Amino acid sequence: MSWSRQIHIKSPAELQAMREAGRINATILATIKELLQPGVSTADLNAAAEEVLRKHGCVSPFKGYGHPPFPTSITVSINRELVHGIPSRKRKLKAGDIVSIDCGTVLDGWVADSAFTGGVGELSPEAQKLLDVTSGALEAGIEKMCVGNRTGDVSAAIQNYVESRGFYVTREYTGHGVGRQMHEGPQVPNYGKPGTGMPLKAGMTIAIEPMV
Repeated sequence: MSWSRQIHIKSPAELQAMREAGRINATILATIKELLQPGVSTADLNAAAEEVLRKHGCVSPFKGYGHPPFPTSITVSINRELVHGIPSRKRKLKAGDIVSIDCGTVLDGWVADSAFTGGVGELSPEAQKLLDVTSGALEAGIEKMCVGNRTGDVSAAIQNYVESRGFYVTREYTGHGVGRQMHEGPQVPNYGKPGTGMPLKAGMTIAIEPMV
């Protein structure tokens, strides 16, 4: 799979196919969330994801992506790692770790792409606040995903939510369209100005990815 800058409007049938891929992807994330325990290796998390993929006849859009090819089916980023951590048998979870899991599913050629961040055991108040603000930023962005709004409305909502709570967003990575390709247009940064960017239309499918 590759980066496609084109924006693809999906039909109702195509949206339903994507929902099915998303349902399986959600199952993978829920399975991994239950495994966030001290002593579990990040390779164990990847193995659990691959088991669910095989059970449903799916593959990961991550594995083999890019140059050099990405080696695993999920990414596992711990603490100060922002994204794209590679699972390893040598890396084991510890109590208090913040763990971000990014996972994708391809079902009948349609891609689902989603992530979550959780904790291993009890988190510090500061770490829990970081997770809460990130979750709130996602909800703020989703609220602006309406026909007639623009991508800048989504971006600004995320940025304003985060910055009003004393944090800041990263500017290197963005949300993006998703469909037949894991990365399609439009790009949706985590910062921006209301009323700018691409108009949102019915049938667009976008992965919003606030990073705080």
